[in-house]
Amino acid sequence: MRIRSILTSLIILLVTGAEAYSQVPSLESLLPPSEGAASGRMIQIIVLLTVLSLAPGLLIMVTSFTRFVVAFSFLRSGLGLQSTPANIFLISLSLFMTFFVMGPTFDKAWNEGVRPLTENRITEAEAFTRTTDPFREFMLAHVRPKDLQTFIDLSSANYPAASEGEKIDLRILIPAFMISELRRGFEIGFLIALPFLVIDMIVATLVMSMGMMMMPPTVLALPFKILFFVLIDGWNILVSGLVRSYF
Repeated sequence: MRIRSILTSLIILLVTGAEAYSQVPSLESLLPPSEGAASGRMIQIIVLLTVLSLAPGLLIMVTSFTRFVVAFSFLRSGLGLQSTPANIFLISLSLFMTFFVMGPTFDKAWNEGVRPLTENRITEAEAFTRTTDPFREFMLAHVRPKDLQTFIDLSSANYPAASEGEKIDLRILIPAFMISELRRGFEIGFLIALPFLVIDMIVATLVMSMGMMMMPPTVLALPFKILFFVLIDGWNILVSGLVRSYF
Protein backbone atom coordinates (compact mmCIF):
# COMPACT_ATOMS: atom_id res chain seq x y z
CA MET A 1 0.00 0.00 0.00
CA ARG A 2 2.85 2.36 0.77
CA ILE A 3 4.41 1.81 -2.65
CA ARG A 4 1.06 2.32 -4.34
CA SER A 5 0.48 5.64 -2.54
CA ILE A 6 3.95 6.84 -3.53
CA LEU A 7 3.32 5.99 -7.19
CA THR A 8 -0.04 7.73 -7.09
CA SER A 9 1.57 10.87 -5.64
CA LEU A 10 4.25 10.86 -8.34
CA ILE A 11 1.62 10.55 -11.11
CA ILE A 12 -0.37 13.46 -9.63
CA LEU A 13 2.80 15.61 -9.46
CA LEU A 14 3.68 14.83 -13.06
CA VAL A 15 0.20 15.65 -14.30
CA THR A 16 -0.08 18.91 -12.37
CA GLY A 17 3.47 19.87 -13.37
CA ALA A 18 2.64 19.34 -17.04
CA GLU A 19 -0.48 21.47 -16.69
CA ALA A 20 1.47 24.23 -14.94
CA TYR A 21 4.16 24.12 -17.64
CA SER A 22 1.53 24.41 -20.35
CA GLN A 23 0.21 27.57 -18.68
CA VAL A 24 3.60 29.38 -18.72
CA PRO A 25 3.43 32.11 -21.39
CA SER A 26 5.85 31.84 -24.27
CA LEU A 27 8.38 34.50 -25.17
CA GLU A 28 6.43 35.32 -28.32
CA SER A 29 3.35 36.24 -26.28
CA LEU A 30 5.29 38.49 -23.91
CA LEU A 31 6.76 40.62 -26.71
CA PRO A 32 4.66 43.21 -28.53
CA PRO A 33 3.26 42.06 -31.89
CA SER A 34 5.46 42.95 -34.81
CA GLU A 35 7.12 41.51 -37.84
CA GLY A 36 10.27 39.47 -37.43
CA ALA A 37 11.56 36.95 -34.93
CA ALA A 38 11.49 37.28 -31.17
CA SER A 39 15.21 38.16 -31.04
CA GLY A 40 14.66 41.03 -33.47
CA ARG A 41 11.82 42.40 -31.40
CA MET A 42 13.93 42.17 -28.25
CA ILE A 43 16.62 44.25 -29.98
CA GLN A 44 13.95 46.81 -30.93
CA ILE A 45 12.85 47.06 -27.30
CA ILE A 46 16.46 47.53 -26.15
CA VAL A 47 16.97 50.28 -28.75
CA LEU A 48 13.74 51.97 -27.66
CA LEU A 49 14.79 51.93 -23.99
CA THR A 50 18.17 53.36 -24.96
CA VAL A 51 16.51 56.21 -26.87
CA LEU A 52 14.23 56.94 -23.91
CA SER A 53 17.24 57.11 -21.58
CA LEU A 54 18.83 59.67 -23.93
CA ALA A 55 15.64 61.75 -24.14
CA PRO A 56 16.99 64.64 -21.99
CA GLY A 57 20.02 64.94 -24.23
CA LEU A 58 17.87 64.81 -27.35
CA LEU A 59 15.69 67.57 -25.92
CA ILE A 60 18.74 69.80 -25.60
CA MET A 61 20.11 68.94 -29.04
CA VAL A 62 17.09 69.47 -31.31
CA THR A 63 14.98 72.11 -29.50
CA SER A 64 15.20 75.71 -28.32
CA PHE A 65 16.26 74.68 -24.80
CA THR A 66 19.93 75.60 -25.32
CA ARG A 67 19.26 79.22 -26.19
CA PHE A 68 16.99 79.72 -23.18
CA VAL A 69 19.41 78.21 -20.66
CA VAL A 70 22.38 80.18 -21.98
CA ALA A 71 20.43 83.45 -21.83
CA PHE A 72 19.25 82.84 -18.27
CA SER A 73 22.79 81.94 -17.22
CA PHE A 74 24.07 85.25 -18.57
CA LEU A 75 21.27 87.03 -16.73
CA ARG A 76 22.20 85.54 -13.37
CA SER A 77 25.89 86.22 -14.00
CA GLY A 78 25.16 89.82 -15.02
CA LEU A 79 23.14 90.43 -11.89
CA GLY A 80 26.02 89.09 -9.80
CA LEU A 81 23.87 86.43 -8.10
CA GLN A 82 25.44 83.01 -7.61
CA SER A 83 22.43 80.91 -6.69
CA THR A 84 19.37 83.12 -7.21
CA PRO A 85 17.26 82.22 -9.09
CA ALA A 86 18.00 78.58 -8.34
CA ASN A 87 19.08 76.22 -11.10
CA ILE A 88 15.90 74.19 -10.77
CA PHE A 89 13.82 77.31 -11.43
CA LEU A 90 15.83 78.40 -14.48
CA ILE A 91 15.81 74.89 -15.96
CA SER A 92 12.07 74.47 -15.31
CA LEU A 93 11.31 77.83 -16.90
CA SER A 94 13.47 76.91 -19.89
CA LEU A 95 11.66 73.59 -20.23
CA PHE A 96 8.19 75.13 -20.23
CA MET A 97 9.30 77.82 -22.66
CA THR A 98 10.68 75.04 -24.85
CA PHE A 99 7.34 73.21 -24.74
CA PHE A 100 5.61 76.46 -25.69
CA VAL A 101 7.88 77.16 -28.65
CA MET A 102 8.11 73.55 -29.79
CA GLY A 103 4.41 72.78 -29.29
CA PRO A 104 3.49 72.66 -33.01
CA THR A 105 6.57 70.54 -33.73
CA PHE A 106 5.78 68.08 -30.93
CA ASP A 107 2.15 67.82 -32.03
CA LYS A 108 3.10 67.17 -35.65
CA ALA A 109 5.67 64.53 -34.68
CA TRP A 110 3.12 62.79 -32.45
CA ASN A 111 0.22 62.85 -34.91
CA GLU A 112 2.24 61.84 -37.96
CA GLY A 113 4.80 59.48 -36.47
CA VAL A 114 4.26 58.18 -32.94
CA ARG A 115 0.48 57.71 -32.94
CA PRO A 116 0.32 55.74 -36.22
CA LEU A 117 3.13 53.53 -34.88
CA THR A 118 1.26 52.78 -31.66
CA GLU A 119 -1.79 51.89 -33.74
CA ASN A 120 0.31 49.54 -35.95
CA ARG A 121 -0.52 51.52 -39.09
CA ILE A 122 3.09 52.17 -40.10
CA THR A 123 6.45 50.45 -39.60
CA GLU A 124 9.19 51.55 -37.23
CA ALA A 125 11.35 52.89 -40.05
CA GLU A 126 8.52 54.98 -41.46
CA ALA A 127 7.63 56.20 -37.96
CA PHE A 128 11.21 57.35 -37.40
CA THR A 129 11.16 59.36 -40.62
CA ARG A 130 7.80 60.94 -39.88
CA THR A 131 8.79 61.77 -36.30
CA THR A 132 12.11 63.37 -37.15
CA ASP A 133 10.84 65.40 -40.14
CA PRO A 134 9.16 68.12 -38.00
CA PHE A 135 12.34 68.53 -35.95
CA ARG A 136 14.38 68.61 -39.15
CA GLU A 137 12.19 71.43 -40.47
CA PHE A 138 12.56 73.36 -37.20
CA MET A 139 16.34 73.03 -37.19
CA LEU A 140 16.66 73.98 -40.86
CA ALA A 141 14.58 77.10 -40.20
CA HIS A 142 16.89 78.30 -37.41
CA VAL A 143 20.33 76.94 -38.25
CA ARG A 144 22.89 79.41 -39.52
CA PRO A 145 23.87 78.62 -43.14
CA LYS A 146 27.55 79.13 -42.35
CA ASP A 147 27.49 76.57 -39.53
CA LEU A 148 25.58 74.08 -41.68
CA GLN A 149 28.03 74.51 -44.55
CA THR A 150 30.95 74.01 -42.15
CA PHE A 151 29.71 70.59 -41.09
CA ILE A 152 28.85 69.68 -44.68
CA ASP A 153 32.44 70.44 -45.66
CA LEU A 154 33.81 68.52 -42.66
CA SER A 155 31.66 65.51 -43.48
CA SER A 156 32.60 65.35 -47.15
CA ALA A 157 35.37 62.83 -46.41
CA ASN A 158 33.26 60.44 -44.31
CA TYR A 159 29.65 60.86 -45.47
CA PRO A 160 28.28 60.75 -49.01
CA ALA A 161 27.30 64.14 -50.33
CA ALA A 162 23.56 64.75 -50.37
CA SER A 163 22.16 65.18 -53.84
CA GLU A 164 19.85 68.03 -54.73
CA GLY A 165 16.46 67.58 -53.09
CA GLU A 166 17.76 64.93 -50.67
CA LYS A 167 17.40 65.45 -46.92
CA ILE A 168 20.45 66.51 -44.95
CA ASP A 169 21.79 63.84 -42.63
CA LEU A 170 20.84 64.42 -38.99
CA ARG A 171 24.43 63.73 -38.00
CA ILE A 172 25.32 66.90 -39.89
CA LEU A 173 22.28 69.02 -39.10
CA ILE A 174 22.14 68.50 -35.33
CA PRO A 175 25.69 69.71 -34.43
CA ALA A 176 25.32 72.65 -36.82
CA PHE A 177 22.03 73.59 -35.15
CA MET A 178 23.57 73.32 -31.68
CA ILE A 179 26.44 75.62 -32.61
CA SER A 180 23.98 78.11 -34.08
CA GLU A 181 21.93 78.04 -30.88
CA LEU A 182 25.02 78.58 -28.75
CA ARG A 183 26.09 81.52 -30.88
CA ARG A 184 22.65 83.09 -30.72
CA GLY A 185 22.50 82.50 -26.97
CA PHE A 186 25.83 84.26 -26.48
CA GLU A 187 24.66 87.19 -28.59
CA ILE A 188 21.57 87.56 -26.41
CA GLY A 189 23.74 87.12 -23.31
CA PHE A 190 25.96 90.02 -24.41
CA LEU A 191 22.93 92.28 -24.73
CA ILE A 192 21.76 91.15 -21.29
CA ALA A 193 25.10 91.69 -19.56
CA LEU A 194 25.90 95.05 -21.15
CA PRO A 195 23.59 97.29 -19.05
CA PHE A 196 24.68 95.54 -15.86
CA LEU A 197 28.31 96.14 -16.83
CA VAL A 198 27.56 99.85 -17.23
CA ILE A 199 26.04 99.94 -13.74
CA ASP A 200 29.11 98.18 -12.33
CA MET A 201 31.41 100.73 -13.98
CA ILE A 202 29.40 103.69 -12.68
CA VAL A 203 29.32 102.34 -9.13
CA ALA A 204 33.03 101.47 -9.24
CA THR A 205 33.88 104.99 -10.41
CA LEU A 206 31.82 106.54 -7.59
CA VAL A 207 33.37 104.26 -4.99
CA MET A 208 36.91 105.07 -6.15
CA SER A 209 36.21 108.79 -6.26
CA MET A 210 35.00 108.69 -2.64
CA GLY A 211 38.11 106.83 -1.54
CA MET A 212 36.27 103.73 -0.40
CA MET A 213 39.07 101.37 -1.38
CA MET A 214 38.03 98.54 0.92
CA MET A 215 34.41 98.40 -0.24
CA PRO A 216 33.90 95.99 -3.20
CA PRO A 217 32.00 97.81 -5.95
CA THR A 218 30.00 94.69 -6.77
CA VAL A 219 28.43 94.71 -3.31
CA LEU A 220 27.13 98.25 -3.79
CA ALA A 221 26.11 97.66 -7.41
CA LEU A 222 24.00 94.57 -6.67
CA PRO A 223 20.89 96.36 -5.29
CA PHE A 224 21.01 98.91 -8.11
CA LYS A 225 21.14 96.16 -10.74
CA ILE A 226 18.24 94.32 -9.14
CA LEU A 227 16.23 97.55 -8.90
CA PHE A 228 16.98 98.38 -12.52
CA PHE A 229 15.93 94.92 -13.68
CA VAL A 230 12.68 95.06 -11.72
CA LEU A 231 11.76 98.61 -12.84
CA ILE A 232 12.09 97.76 -16.54
CA ASP A 233 10.05 94.56 -16.04
CA GLY A 234 13.06 92.54 -17.10
CA TRP A 235 11.55 89.08 -16.84
CA ASN A 236 8.71 89.98 -19.16
CA ILE A 237 11.03 91.62 -21.68
CA LEU A 238 13.56 88.79 -21.63
CA VAL A 239 11.10 85.89 -21.83
CA SER A 240 8.97 87.52 -24.54
CA GLY A 241 12.08 88.40 -26.54
CA LEU A 242 13.44 84.86 -26.34
CA VAL A 243 10.12 83.37 -27.46
CA ARG A 244 9.69 85.88 -30.29
CA SER A 245 13.18 85.05 -31.58
CA TYR A 246 11.69 81.80 -32.94
CA PHE A 247 8.66 83.34 -34.65
